Amino acid sequence: MDSLYIVVPCYNEEEVLHETTRRLTDKLNRMVADGMIAGTSRIMYVDDGSKDQTWQIIGQLHAENPYVTGVKLSRNRGHQNALLAGLMTAKDLCDVTVSMDADLQDDIEVLDEFIQKYREGCDIVYGVRSNRDTDTGFKRNTAQAFYKLLKFFGVDAVYNHADYRLMSKRALDGLAEFGEVNLFLRGIVPQIGYQTAVVEYSRGERFAGESKYPLKKMMAFAFDGITSFSIKPIRMILTVGLVIFLVSLVMLIYSLVVNALGQTETGWTSMMMSIWLLGGLQLMAVGIIGEYVGKAYLETKKRPKYIIETVLKDRE
Repeated sequence: MDSLYIVVPCYNEEEVLHETTRRLTDKLNRMVADGMIAGTSRIMYVDDGSKDQTWQIIGQLHAENPYVTGVKLSRNRGHQNALLAGLMTAKDLCDVTVSMDADLQDDIEVLDEFIQKYREGCDIVYGVRSNRDTDTGFKRNTAQAFYKLLKFFGVDAVYNHADYRLMSKRALDGLAEFGEVNLFLRGIVPQIGYQTAVVEYSRGERFAGESKYPLKKMMAFAFDGITSFSIKPIRMILTVGLVIFLVSLVMLIYSLVVNALGQTETGWTSMMMSIWLLGGLQLMAVGIIGEYVGKAYLETKKRPKYIIETVLKDRE
């Protein structure tokens, strides 16, 4: 019987932890009773440097519930690093993991389908939203734009998939081989390979609290994903530079012809437009190149992606 660890990154989730634990415990009990998973399965909460009572609640739940265990990071390192910390801790303790958010939006009833796909030989199973009916129009459109943007820039990511996924021990070992500091797991996991499958589900509304991914963070997340997995923006800069160069050659020939015909006159408007346009393009190009240089700088430092302060041990 396979042992399942459900890895749940948490940042200021005190409002949802009790309900999340109640629902997950009920689900695990049913799966154990049905012979789908072993009784050594666990819910592993990863406290990402929360400022509220999240870690204290995790400790309380651990003392009351044999399913609950926890990992505390030394400081806030961001969702992706917290998730990786939980996965890397769990991979030596279980046969298979499922990662999910703490807000109860992911449908835990499809865990049975995850395990079934795993038994059929899939090392990675992606939870994919079948619809976005619960989203606002703005959220729906920005999310779709996010995935289309990733696809346009050549990032291999599963459409409408966040971080609700199953990974076998073998897949986790493969994930451990990726050493980059700039983490974008939605792009890294498809690079692992092995047999994969998709399970569709309807995403519910957040049980309590606020989303940890407002528009500003989503935009930064998308930009990080693009610059971590694609050099297409740099190639686009090269293309724009070549186009401007060709246009400048045409304008040079035009200027020489006009000058030879004696029809030259001061063009203040065209000059100012050229200065602002080229100045803006140059600053944008320098900024994009600087982003890549900055990422390379961080990679060369090889700083740890996270530092674990405490790991709660199973009760004897």
